[in-house]
Amino acid sequence: MLRLDRLHPLVSGNKWFKLKYNLEAAGGRPVVTFGGAYSNHIIATAAACHMKGIACTGIIRGERPAGLSPTLQHAAELGMELVFVSREEYRQITQEGNEAAVRPVLEQLHGEAPYLIPEGGHNPLGAKGCEEILSLADTAACTHIICAVGTGTTLAGLINSATTQQLTGISVLKGALSLQTATESLLKPGLHTPWEILHQFHEGGYGKRSERLISFMNDFYRQTAIPLDQVYTGKMALAVQQLLQQGYFPPGSNLLLLHSGGLQGNESLPPGVLCY
Repeated sequence: MLRLDRLHPLVSGNKWFKLKYNLEAAGGRPVVTFGGAYSNHIIATAAACHMKGIACTGIIRGERPAGLSPTLQHAAELGMELVFVSREEYRQITQEGNEAAVRPVLEQLHGEAPYLIPEGGHNPLGAKGCEEILSLADTAACTHIICAVGTGTTLAGLINSATTQQLTGISVLKGALSLQTATESLLKPGLHTPWEILHQFHEGGYGKRSERLISFMNDFYRQTAIPLDQVYTGKMALAVQQLLQQGYFPPGSNLLLLHSGGLQGNESLPPGVLCY
């Protein structure tokens, strides 16, 4: 397992790579990005912008709650301005590309044209950063590289940079067949790297958890001392266990699992649910 969760406590895992070239392209301009109440991308952007002295605004999915989640509270403490929009408005902005819907936010930034980073860092610069992930590991003996998939950005970067390995993405969303197109849109032309996205391991859908998932995460930690998160890496590692039991990988396969961070998302769980 490649432990990207160890890179930084807040700019965690794959977010470090997704933000690298986007913040470089921002050139010091204010940054506007998008996410939910427990978004790893939101807290990572807030932390990275704080370190670089860049103003940033988070467009948050849903009406403002009476009390902020730990994620949003921390992001606000780091200087991120939080703007809450309805789920319908959020869908129009993030899925339909309706930039006019964020015009009020742009006006709040005193007329200075901000740099927009899509939800989850899903753009060519995000994928470009993720192409550097495998440079941190010796992959020569690896036959398979496996990661969780939320937007397809990390998977695209891995596909773009892999050599001889089979790439397998574990979708954490229910029925998100559009991830195939989303990933393909970020691939370099002419690639012949074998890759796939498996859709049967979502454990109920994005942000959903099952008793089986929580039990697996606790057992995995007791055996390995590696913490997983309930949204991404827990589902990915559980999927690998099931695939191994099914004999999915050929004999002699050497698997590299990507720990993409996101452990702060576990703060949405009641105390005591996880043993770490």
